[in-house]
Amino acid sequence: MLLKDKVIVISGVGPGMGQSLAKIAAAEGAKVGLGARNQAFLDQVKSEIEAAGGQAVALSTDIGNMDQCRALADATRQAFGRIDGLVNSAYAHGDWKTTDEADPEEFASVFNINCAGALRMAQACLSSLKETKGAIVNVSTMSTVNPFPGEGAYSAGKGGMNALTRHMAKDFGRHGIRVNVTRMGWIGGAPVWGHIDREVAAGRDRDEVIGEIASRIPLGIIPPEEDCAKAVLFMVSDYSKVVNGASLDVNGGQYMAP
Repeated sequence: MLLKDKVIVISGVGPGMGQSLAKIAAAEGAKVGLGARNQAFLDQVKSEIEAAGGQAVALSTDIGNMDQCRALADATRQAFGRIDGLVNSAYAHGDWKTTDEADPEEFASVFNINCAGALRMAQACLSSLKETKGAIVNVSTMSTVNPFPGEGAYSAGKGGMNALTRHMAKDFGRHGIRVNVTRMGWIGGAPVWGHIDREVAAGRDRDEVIGEIASRIPLGIIPPEEDCAKAVLFMVSDYSKVVNGASLDVNGGQYMAP
């Protein structure tokens, strides 16, 4: 098992990749601390994990609030005795507006979640991660390096997270904690299927929309959510024990870092 006997905190456990991260981490042997703002959804994911034989705690968490970040870290440690890893997958997107029309104040709000929120969660888990010499993975986006119209606010915040990752890798590294970032492309899960549904509702052919997206990706598919989640979880496993400050592109080859 990839994460046998580890305790992993995961923020942003929503209907997208967050719930896959939680379920797969548990299936791979981890005890998991689940955070997101929607307690009802968290409870549903927790129940599914426990029904499959796993262990989880779930606590409504707004990563814009430091006290709530600490509460999630404390609840996880109280339940399981330690924290070995943190997956920062929570995010805010903001309006789908190009930068010539976007509201700068919204950029600040999105940055507060996408970048500062990741730092809050990392600091909340820091004392426990020092004890285990654990790992943090920040979930970012391909659009920080391959711009997509309308994602300026989202990408600016995640771009800040990319830079933050390198500083954390250096600063947390002296405590034996490694910090890496994954830059996700199209993910075959609820948010992308919802986008495709909206395109179809507007009159487009479903196969045409899917084909248009897949044609940009060398593998020729929209990367399945579960496979994307596994790539992220690799970064909190012992198989990445000497990887620190790295950016892993998880996009089927659509963007290839130089």
